[in-house]
Amino acid sequence: MKHVLESVESQFEMFQILNEDGKIVNKDDMPDLSDEELKELMRRMVYTRILDQRSIALNRQGRLGFYAPTAGQEASQLGSQFALEKDDFILPGYRDVPQLIWQGLPLYQAFLFSRGHFHGNQMPEGVNALSPQIIIGAQYVQTAGVALGIKKRGRKAVAVTYTGDGGTSQGDFYEGINFAGAYKAPALFFVQNNYFAISVPVEKQTNAKTLAQKAVAAGIEGIQVDGMDVLAVYAVTKHSRERAINGEGPTLIETLTYRYGPHTMAGDDPTRYRTEDLDNEWEKKDPLVRFRTFLEEKGIWSEEEENKVIEEAKDEIKQAIKKADEYPKQKVTDFIENMFEELPHNLQEQMEEYKEKESK
Repeated sequence: MKHVLESVESQFEMFQILNEDGKIVNKDDMPDLSDEELKELMRRMVYTRILDQRSIALNRQGRLGFYAPTAGQEASQLGSQFALEKDDFILPGYRDVPQLIWQGLPLYQAFLFSRGHFHGNQMPEGVNALSPQIIIGAQYVQTAGVALGIKKRGRKAVAVTYTGDGGTSQGDFYEGINFAGAYKAPALFFVQNNYFAISVPVEKQTNAKTLAQKAVAAGIEGIQVDGMDVLAVYAVTKHSRERAINGEGPTLIETLTYRYGPHTMAGDDPTRYRTEDLDNEWEKKDPLVRFRTFLEEKGIWSEEEENKVIEEAKDEIKQAIKKADEYPKQKVTDFIENMFEELPHNLQEQMEEYKEKESK
């Protein structure tokens, strides 16, 4: 029986296109992206890295609330989102705000989400997404339902969700992939394996050699990909999306990645569970460094272009936080109105009382 398990696990080898040195190692699976599309992908990664740095600074200044750092996971997050269409539906985890921003969520609303303002959770017209899920793994069950709804309506679209390695230990994870698999719902389930969840090493989360192999029990496709290689993530996402809209069912995609910062800015200290040597090892795999090298060798990216993106990001972030600062503060009546379509009698009375207080 041991040999059967080893045979299954050996099928899930990491898919890669660009190695750590920015060299193509899998030319046959190179995605068909124009030079302009490649540059746009790099622009988004650079912009998002600056956004992460500024968000950490704003959090420390007390100008943002909850924040989960994203540096190191740009290839996993943006490579996957870049392969989506506007009709696709994103159900993010709390670290996946960048995907929402590039799908169309205004930056100032992302800042309001961090502050706990209800407007930060209101998706603009045409942005098919739910607000970031705080309950770990819950988005997997929701994604199965959204994907089934897409199928029943005959739409050529997919529902896409993200969790981390720790999320695979939740019951919702298994329920979601099993339900979607049973109905061949058009869903893409991402597991961004950064190896430590909040602080627990992945080898203590599971005895499985890979997280991608968990797809086997649900009877769905499973793929493990180098999550620091933006081209590989893009290619896998595009392939899996095409399978889904063609009625071939969902895919579980494990991206091997690493978050350089803490789990969140709420007091986590990664030095308590990660070594400096391990951090240094993963810094050599930085997704921006390897993709930058690749583009520079193609002659389509330069330090001047990157600096332009950095300044653009800083300026837009400055304007967005200013807009968030100026946005009307939440009121008790806002919460009451947003909770109910038709107010119960007792809340109607409270609403009048609060409106009177707020008018003074």
